[in-house]
Amino acid sequence: MYQIIEKKELNPTVTLMKVKAPLVAKKAEPGQFIILRVDENGERIPLTVADYDREAGLVTIIFQIVGATTEKLNHLNEGDCIHDFVGPLGVPSHVEGLKKVAVVGGGVGCAIAYPIAKKLHELGAEVHSVVGFRNQDLVILEDEFKAVSDKFVLMSDDGSCGEKGLVTDALKKLIESGEQYDEVIAIGPLVMMKFVCLLTKQYNIKTVVSMNPIMIDGTGMCGGCRLTVGGETKFACVDGPDFDGHLVDFDEAMERASMYKPFERHQHEETCNLFKKEVKA
Repeated sequence: MYQIIEKKELNPTVTLMKVKAPLVAKKAEPGQFIILRVDENGERIPLTVADYDREAGLVTIIFQIVGATTEKLNHLNEGDCIHDFVGPLGVPSHVEGLKKVAVVGGGVGCAIAYPIAKKLHELGAEVHSVVGFRNQDLVILEDEFKAVSDKFVLMSDDGSCGEKGLVTDALKKLIESGEQYDEVIAIGPLVMMKFVCLLTKQYNIKTVVSMNPIMIDGTGMCGGCRLTVGGETKFACVDGPDFDGHLVDFDEAMERASMYKPFERHQHEETCNLFKKEVKA
């Protein structure tokens, strides 16, 4: 059993938890993920490691409440325990040797982009972070990004915070102002990563994307995260989750991801109704 040491609501649909898991914290690296089960009858879901404290033995996870398991997880509080918490899994992000990098995060994907920006900063790289959200109420990790970034740009769809526009607008402005990046790392919704890659391809800038949004099982057994990279079939959970963004077939990945949304929505509603019945009882 893995105890929840800290729980914090980052916005109405996104929660941060710090979990006591010393063995996972000892080995975790940016870009990797864990698999958890809320209880002995629960399903297994992968969640990316958002941060870790090796000395304290803590692993930070940040999750969006979208399905049955994340709803159940969000009902746990500080002092409660998660039944299973296994990892780290996946291939760590390759950040060594990079001197100047643009880290682009969108929405809850910023929870994955942050540890990469932090690691790059610790290695002495110049980090330019561009993060985007629909509106001010959904902003997460702003102060954390500022602390590890040499340049920080906040974008919002409605202009309620930062600059109005898309992350691609800000990235294009940086590139055209003369900034020369060794690499762009983009993490967020599939459609956002697709358009970041279309932009960077024009400037011949290597771009890495994280395909964890399509992961389900986390071990390569279910095939749910199958995708095409450079004409070859890959699995996000065992071959990635990081891939060369210019080689990813995003249209295929988006179509695959959309297949699970109706089921996910139904399971979430069913779980919410069960909790409501428990409260009434």
